[in-house]
Amino acid sequence: MKYGNLIIEKGEYVLLKRLVNLSAYYGDETQQKSIIKLAGELEHAQIRNEEDMPKDVIRFNTWITIGSENGWHKRFKLVLPKNSDITTDKISVLAPMGAAVIGYAEGDTVIWDFPTGERQLTIFKVEQEENPININVTI
Repeated sequence: MKYGNLIIEKGEYVLLKRLVNLSAYYGDETQQKSIIKLAGELEHAQIRNEEDMPKDVIRFNTWITIGSENGWHKRFKLVLPKNSDITTDKISVLAPMGAAVIGYAEGDTVIWDFPTGERQLTIFKVEQEENPININVTI
């Protein structure tokens, strides 16, 4: 990992912890395993103020371009669960793919369990939105 641990903005960390705690027992087995793994990674995450967040770290409303070791590539936006829409490439932070990449940086390699099995992903590009998530939104 580029920065040693996940890096999460303070307000997003609070929201993410709440989402993880509320969702740990929902979904299929793969989703549950992803949420549990994410919860473990959050225990060691670097929590930073907004102004101290590196621009190459994946957060809510970030566009990510990733690829796997077998040549597969995908570009998607990481969003809150209620904004998830696979038809417009918006993936929930609680989906296995979303949980796998939150807090990682451009250039990082991630190994994660997906419904199709364990995959190694490389984060090729991170594009931030002008306005990060409004933490006061309802989930």
